[in-house]
Amino acid sequence: MVDGMTITDEDCLAETLAFNKEFEATAASRPARDETPDAAALAALRRNRLGGDMPPVRLPQGQGRVIAGGVRIRALVPDRVDGVYLHFHGGGWTFGSADGQDERLWRLAEQARLAVVSVDYRLAPEHPFPAGPDDCEAAARWLVDHAAAEFGTGRLLIGGESAGAHLSVVTLLRLRDRHGITGAFRAAHLLFGPYDLSMTPSQRSFGSKRLLSNTDTLRRTYEMFTPGMEAEQRRDPEVSPLFADLAGMPPARIVVGTEDPLLDDSLFLAARWQAAGAPVQLGVVAGAMHGFTLFPLTVTERELRRERDFLSTTGR
Repeated sequence: MVDGMTITDEDCLAETLAFNKEFEATAASRPARDETPDAAALAALRRNRLGGDMPPVRLPQGQGRVIAGGVRIRALVPDRVDGVYLHFHGGGWTFGSADGQDERLWRLAEQARLAVVSVDYRLAPEHPFPAGPDDCEAAARWLVDHAAAEFGTGRLLIGGESAGAHLSVVTLLRLRDRHGITGAFRAAHLLFGPYDLSMTPSQRSFGSKRLLSNTDTLRRTYEMFTPGMEAEQRRDPEVSPLFADLAGMPPARIVVGTEDPLLDDSLFLAARWQAAGAPVQLGVVAGAMHGFTLFPLTVTERELRRERDFLSTTGR
């Protein structure tokens, strides 16, 4: 058992499970996708907000720029800045964008007094592994060197959702192993990430339940992100950080729902993170499916509040 592990929001379980049931029913009315998305399907996914059928709202506070190595970022900077949050979006390494969550990230920026820097890393299948991680590594190195001059603070935080949580851990490991950088990022916030791309037991056993993610969709996503790799190759620590030496990692908050095929990934990573010597808060949200923070639920508002509190107080 990980110290600090909590099962949260059991008082909201009925609402959360009812939403899951409604989501499944809506998904069941659409044709099942048995193959990887074609170009038209990918284009539609990339046009719309994660988990929805409408384009995201892009706020004027978000400012795009290109940094070292040609990496594109989007910065949302409030009037007062007490830290910089390097954010990696989700979307299975194949869709999503830095400007796809402006409303949520601007709210976080203002309430936690953070400059939020979200990275438009290259997407698979056009740009498979290691292109996305390379871009995230470049953005992190740029912040290490330039955050104080650009944003007036050297307090750096890192995190993301789903694929973005995976990229956060990979980036921390690359900073340590390739550049000897540890301690620059003072906290990591990791929402429902995949950390074993050879598939943990919960990933393999989840089945075909039509929630936001299931066994089949995960398998197809891994094939697009790491084409041609067998399961054993995907256990390489550079691909699956669950198998890495986690020494030197910062304090982390790791969150997952009980109805997420990636449940084991968070449980196992939290245990290994703590065993390597870093503090961990592990939150397991009762009844929540993968990607639950994308939807208007009571547990979403609570989780976003907990995220804000963690990022505004950790690493000071």
